[in-house]
Amino acid sequence: MTTLDNITGNKVIRAILLIQLGDIGDVMLSFPCIEALRENFPDSRIVVVIREKAIDLLEDCPWISESVGVGQPPKGMLSWLNHQYRFFGHLRQHRFDLAIDLRTGMRGAVMALLSGAPQRISRFAYDGTLWRNRVFTQLANPDLLPGQAVSDYYVKILTECGIPVRNTVPKLAVSSGKLAAAASLLHRHEIGRGQRFIVLQPFSLWKYKELPSKTVEELIRAIYGEFHLPVVLAGGPEDRSRAEMLRRACQGGWVVNLSGETSLGDYAALLKLSGMFIGIDSAGLHIAAAVGVPTVGIFGPSSIDAWAPRGPRHIVVHKDMECVPCSQKGCNSEGISRCLEELSIGEISARVWPHIQKFVTGTPDG
Repeated sequence: MTTLDNITGNKVIRAILLIQLGDIGDVMLSFPCIEALRENFPDSRIVVVIREKAIDLLEDCPWISESVGVGQPPKGMLSWLNHQYRFFGHLRQHRFDLAIDLRTGMRGAVMALLSGAPQRISRFAYDGTLWRNRVFTQLANPDLLPGQAVSDYYVKILTECGIPVRNTVPKLAVSSGKLAAAASLLHRHEIGRGQRFIVLQPFSLWKYKELPSKTVEELIRAIYGEFHLPVVLAGGPEDRSRAEMLRRACQGGWVVNLSGETSLGDYAALLKLSGMFIGIDSAGLHIAAAVGVPTVGIFGPSSIDAWAPRGPRHIVVHKDMECVPCSQKGCNSEGISRCLEELSIGEISARVWPHIQKFVTGTPDG
């Protein structure tokens, strides 16, 4: 088994706990860390703890031994205590030698401590209480550097503590079974096997990241008018009614509403079968890039350097304004972003049309 002297001396690392309690996008951007742990510890048991809503993403991951979902604990003191006892009892059965928390919250720190791992790694938290930082035996530099991608930010926790990382680009495996199920779903909506289509995800949990519905409708019509490609609308169950309004407004069988019809794992398969993903700053953007699909990220106040996929297969559209990116929740933190409200279909198409031509209707360079 692999050992790393600067972490555990000469002890063998038999079991590793990796904790990532961020949102779905954060989980996706943590895949290089998971891959690096498997490369450095090929014989170790690797257990990943994430939020329950993202658990499907790890179902086909070849680098882990087990994934554990964290949901809302039950109400009532006795039920809560029983739940925590079973949860941490299960974790401690693995007899972890190393625990790594990729976030700076208290919940992950408690989990790392109660896992029983003698070596615990995380990032220094400026706002941590007196005990939070002391839970860990090694702490990485806390700062997200200018121009640094969030995936590299997570990777730095490993590299600063002596664990080398070879690949920093997230990669997501999709099983043949999920691909077959996605193809069947598309066939029911009259998109045949091998037919090119574009996935459009215009929805977010955060209104300040979204385009106006009128602009989205114009974009759908413009894509079909220019390229005659079916457009599949994607999102969660909570987005289905809005997606249906868009589909009806476009009045064409070439718009398919699949919002809420797939799990995250099946969504990844759907994206892999597509020709391109177009969407706002969302988890879908990261999933699409990780399964190898060209993407268009439509950004407002979010940092492009931090959150946009890297490489020639991925482009970003944003309004040319001095305040972009402001990293605020809308202008004056009021929930509406002028940089997205004023982004025109002309500005979008000028960037997107050559990308579609290159990767969907033409021959990519690589």
